Amino acid sequence: MAQLLSGKVISQEIRSQLKGYVDQVRQTQPDFKPGLAIVQVGNREDSNVYIRMKQKAAEEVGLDFRHMKLPPTITQQGVLDAVEALNNDPAIHGIIVQLPLDCSSPIDEHLVTNAIAPEKDVDGLHSVNAGKLSRGDLEGGIPPCTPRGCLELIDRTGIPIEGKTAVVVGRSKIVGSPMADLLKWRHATVTTCHSRTKNLKDVTAQADILVVAIGKPQLVKGDWIKPGAVVIDCGINSIPDDTKKSGKRLVGDVDFEEAKAVASWITPVPGGVGPMTVAMLIKNTVDSGIRSSQKGTDGQWHIRYLPLKLLSPVPSDIDVAKSQIPKNIEEVAKETGLLPNECDLYGKKKAKVSLDVLKRLADKPNGKYIVVTGITPTPLGEGKSTTTIGLCQAMGAHLHRNVFACVRQPSQGPTFGIKGGAAGGGYSQVIPMEEFNLHLTGDIHAITAANNLLAAQLDARMFHEATQTDEALYRRLVPEKRGKRQFSPIQITRLEKLGIVTRDPSELTPEEVTKFARLDIDPATITWQRVIDTNDRFLRKITVGQSPTEKGKTRETQFDITVASEIMAVLALTTSLQDMRERLGNMVIASDRCGQPVTANDLGVSGALAVLMKDAIQPNLMQTLEGTPVFVHAGPFANIAHGNSSILADRIGLKLVGENGFVVTEAGFGADIGMEKFFNIKCRYSGLVPNAVVQVATVRALKMHGGGPTVTAGVPLPKEYTQENLELLAKGCSNLNKQIQNARKFGVPVVVAVNTFETDTPAELQLVQQKAIESGAFDAIVCQHWAKGGAGAVDLATAVERACKEPSNFKFLYDLELPLEQKMEIIAKEIYGADGIELSETAQQRLDLFKKQGFNNLPICMAKTHLSLSHDPTVKGAPTGFTLPIRDVRASVGAGFIFPLVGTMSTMPGLPTRPCFYDIDIDLETEEVLGLS
Repeated sequence: MAQLLSGKVISQEIRSQLKGYVDQVRQTQPDFKPGLAIVQVGNREDSNVYIRMKQKAAEEVGLDFRHMKLPPTITQQGVLDAVEALNNDPAIHGIIVQLPLDCSSPIDEHLVTNAIAPEKDVDGLHSVNAGKLSRGDLEGGIPPCTPRGCLELIDRTGIPIEGKTAVVVGRSKIVGSPMADLLKWRHATVTTCHSRTKNLKDVTAQADILVVAIGKPQLVKGDWIKPGAVVIDCGINSIPDDTKKSGKRLVGDVDFEEAKAVASWITPVPGGVGPMTVAMLIKNTVDSGIRSSQKGTDGQWHIRYLPLKLLSPVPSDIDVAKSQIPKNIEEVAKETGLLPNECDLYGKKKAKVSLDVLKRLADKPNGKYIVVTGITPTPLGEGKSTTTIGLCQAMGAHLHRNVFACVRQPSQGPTFGIKGGAAGGGYSQVIPMEEFNLHLTGDIHAITAANNLLAAQLDARMFHEATQTDEALYRRLVPEKRGKRQFSPIQITRLEKLGIVTRDPSELTPEEVTKFARLDIDPATITWQRVIDTNDRFLRKITVGQSPTEKGKTRETQFDITVASEIMAVLALTTSLQDMRERLGNMVIASDRCGQPVTANDLGVSGALAVLMKDAIQPNLMQTLEGTPVFVHAGPFANIAHGNSSILADRIGLKLVGENGFVVTEAGFGADIGMEKFFNIKCRYSGLVPNAVVQVATVRALKMHGGGPTVTAGVPLPKEYTQENLELLAKGCSNLNKQIQNARKFGVPVVVAVNTFETDTPAELQLVQQKAIESGAFDAIVCQHWAKGGAGAVDLATAVERACKEPSNFKFLYDLELPLEQKMEIIAKEIYGADGIELSETAQQRLDLFKKQGFNNLPICMAKTHLSLSHDPTVKGAPTGFTLPIRDVRASVGAGFIFPLVGTMSTMPGLPTRPCFYDIDIDLETEEVLGLS
């Protein structure tokens, strides 16, 4: 007499074990709650019964159960969209589409079940999971619930499967075929039978293990069964039975009464395989949840790094970039732990990354935070971008650390002007470099559109106020629509600012109408300019309003280059969409005739600006030549703005790399400019604490600071820079010493990266290292990343990693509550080496106005030449004993800083005699970009 394999009893044991396991995991991961979602089309009662059964089991174990009930009229695409939404939901770990679909229009069930993400396919029906099972990849796939339950029942008998003869009657993709595969990979000798099998009785009689799932009631009789066999009956059929109140009863595919007299073990129907199917569904979901929670818990990404084929001499930047085949950006995103719904692809090699990542990873610890800066550079630049990329390639591809580079997006002005691109250089670049240096994903174009919309509204509003009465102006600002007048939400913001209580447009007094309708802008105070992302010297001063339709309302103004727009600075310093919306609204574009600030909110345009910027706020994902990830986001000027990439890119990167990873970001120009603003402005708004500074130095720049001849872009270097000259170099190390001291004032360890050139001698390089250590650097490393990629910066990466283990005693240079003048003086004395500051009359008047307007507690963003520590670009080294002249002061209130103007700062570069674009073209056959540098 066979022993009974009670699926009801065993499944209850399994569910109890799963509940205990889930509770145990929650002790270390309180938020752990596997999610199971069932998609149902229509309202079949039998489906409802099954779903309630699954819901009860799920909730008993502690799963988050979600029932998505769709109407029978839904289209196939509607069902696919519902499945896709669940695929992209990180809280859902298991998805079932309840079959059959109760729909009024044809829907391909195979297409729908195959639309479930394989890792969430807890029914095990996806082609990927079926394929993995067929190949024996039992760890990589999810087995179907019923076969997995049957296997568990067989194991409960204690009879080993290996070496046994197993027969599976039925070949459905849900039970028969996967059951045969499971038994095969447990080393049984398996025969699969079906409706057309000859001599079925003779075949089944050979089975040590017999699994029947053919859908024919009581087909298998006692004499079909080998004595002592294990019999698993997967069938459930209804047959007539007059003794039952319902007139029918449930039976399996095996004649139970006959079979139990022959078999050693047998499952009943009902109460056998059915409960096990539900239990395995829950187990598959819990397993999926565990895999999801453990993903990346070791902290290590699994990245396919791209090998470099180094050539000597090093080819042009674009030739190097073209020699590498980038990964598809989907692969990069997946490698770094980004979910599909968190990435919007822009072609195959770049993507926008959703800010939702920050919500998903809110509880994850940040990685280490490194800023790359430099000594005071030559006009040629000293390779900060190249060092940033080379360092990340070394950390990632060679030391196998999780690392993100966060860099600024370059302006097309310099790209086509004299400087060229900013993707790095040599074998340390962001790729594809032509996409990086040109339009990328359109962020700069969005800034241009937003900036110029505000400029257009500024002039239009002044025109309308000058040509209309108060009542006419008010009537047009608050028009009657369908017999009713009402204020828009942004107009209510202005009412609140003016202290006007009523929200009924008809109730404003004449005085209130005037206050509301007239901004009364003082043209002499306008600071908002139009922008374009092109170097165009003839737009530095223009006249607008010359058409007869503008009725003589002309004024002198100018164009700036787009990256000088305050909106670019807002993008770089914002921390969320809401924060950006508020910053855009707070931008001050002028003062009224009473000296009060006029903002974008007052002009009613800030909501529209946010709409234009809604995609630009998302960081852009790219990769380096060696396949490590890069965020490219924002590109504010480092002289009149703060010169750093976005806070949002850094924040997302720090979450993705994890506690043991690294984010390397670059600050524009020398440490006295970009780094000082990184610390005092960017870190103040982000709340992030840096762990180390990498300071880039070159022999040629230090020789310049030692008194070497003038370095001019486009002109060959004088011999002093190409021949060994230790005396000149030693004198120039005064600048290196000062910039190291500047970094150390913030309490952060400094690693000096000596970016080498072919003409540097070993003695010169050793001297720079020695001087750096004497100046207080944590370490000084000679780097060859331009010529060797990441391999040339491994020593630098190792030193930076060691520096990050040092305690970071980070502190700001000044308190925000100090008077504006005092904060400016602290920067001048402590960072530049000046004796003090000298304010022009205009500058003092501006400061008094800003303090009156409530802007005293904003940080300072000095607008100063990057070619000297002083205000004079011709003064090199580490000058002292000078007074810093402040000729004017401006306010970027939306971005959140005051910027004093030290000397003359051009916000619109011009084109040189021979711009870079002479060398840029396109291959008409391959459509490849040529000559970009």
